[in-house]
Amino acid sequence: METYDYFCAMRRKKRRQTFEQVEVIDAGAKGKSVGKAPDGRVIFLSNAVPGDVVDVLTTKKRKAYFEGMATHFHQLSEKRTEPVCEHFGVCGGCKWQHMAYEHQLYYKQREVENNLKRIGGLDLPEIMPIRGSEKQFFYRNKMEFSFSSSRWLTEEEINSETEIKDRNALGFHIPGMWDKILDINTCHLQADPSNNIRNSVRKFAVENGLSFFNPRKQEGLLRTMMIRTTSIGEVMVLIQFYEDDKKSRELLLEYLQKQFPEITSLLYVLNQKQNDTIYDQEVHCFEGRDHIFEEMEGLRFKINAKSFYQTNSEQAYELYKITREFAGLNGNEVVYDLYTGTGTIAQFVSKNAKKVIGVESVPEAIEDAKENARTNSISNVEFYVGDMKNVFNNEFIGQHGQPDVVITDPPRDGMHKQVVEQLLQAAPPKIVYVSCNSATQARDLALLDEKYKVARVQPVDMFPQTHHVENVVLLEKRV
Repeated sequence: METYDYFCAMRRKKRRQTFEQVEVIDAGAKGKSVGKAPDGRVIFLSNAVPGDVVDVLTTKKRKAYFEGMATHFHQLSEKRTEPVCEHFGVCGGCKWQHMAYEHQLYYKQREVENNLKRIGGLDLPEIMPIRGSEKQFFYRNKMEFSFSSSRWLTEEEINSETEIKDRNALGFHIPGMWDKILDINTCHLQADPSNNIRNSVRKFAVENGLSFFNPRKQEGLLRTMMIRTTSIGEVMVLIQFYEDDKKSRELLLEYLQKQFPEITSLLYVLNQKQNDTIYDQEVHCFEGRDHIFEEMEGLRFKINAKSFYQTNSEQAYELYKITREFAGLNGNEVVYDLYTGTGTIAQFVSKNAKKVIGVESVPEAIEDAKENARTNSISNVEFYVGDMKNVFNNEFIGQHGQPDVVITDPPRDGMHKQVVEQLLQAAPPKIVYVSCNSATQARDLALLDEKYKVARVQPVDMFPQTHHVENVVLLEKRV
């Protein structure tokens, strides 16, 4: 087996090519930058910024493009800035941290424009300038960290002659490596007490001999940790344990309870499955409530361990205000909120509508939505659970009324073709399409183009330092 691996490695090495003095000309999909090989083929680079001039070592060769790494920088781009995070370049979480924020916004806006034009082939109005985030760091309200008994070693550690004794890690997966965890000192995505809690848990676990998880061997006590925070100061911490060791589990949880009295909700999960997902697991409440609350415009939203809630609370508020503005409600409309999640948008627009109907496939999310509506004393919203393509049909519309406005906020894959067909059949005067993937949004808009024109487009940056961008489109029925 070792001989075979060596042979494969040698073959890969021989296939690699070096290109010199490559000008980086653009930013592409998934946070990659773009250069051109001498034969005209595109090179996707993971560690360069448009405007750099670099030497490139290719890592993959395809018929139409290469993938590679910049190995030497002849000229640094004026678009560059100094990354603030010590883990940048190894951790894959903030791939654009070396690009100044105004340039991040430029490329995000252009991605939306290109996708709507090239994929959608749409006639567009003037696209409004992207709504940037006031916070470029410490903006996330939810982070998930993984434990590992065999942490990722940096190149410096590997090359040093020092014996590495502490191999435990509490941090993030190395991109593309399911079993490799980078130990994190300071993460600039979630405000304190997040870093303090994570580092304190790691230190306490090591000092008390609590074992870290090994995914290959499927052994160890500590598996994952999730931290959620809200704008009103509530904190949720959930520790996922692999081994059912009550004494060790309570030792750690009691430490957290005493060390961090600001924790509102202290939870744990026992998970001995092959994967880390908790959605099919029982969540146990060790101390405090089994949920936390977020507030927005006087509305109160309950968030439990399995709830979906936009991970940038302040920008979510901007996103929802744009959605409500695009809907243009006057109080007499029947509004359908497709892919409603926990009903945040539905409740946010409800005071301006006659009735709002929310539909979602996740039963727990719908239960949260109903409970939030009761908490907020909102009586003109109704929530229904089921697969969108099966629930949203003529019979459903006949029962609940013809929609005047449809708001749709689907997952990254966009809407199912049957949902698009039903929208065309229902033909509401307005559709407000909120998307986290403008490529699939453009595909869906092209299908709707026979009956709808794009009236307004507003990109929104929810995730600074990354290539991700949200987009809101108002569709108006053609006359």
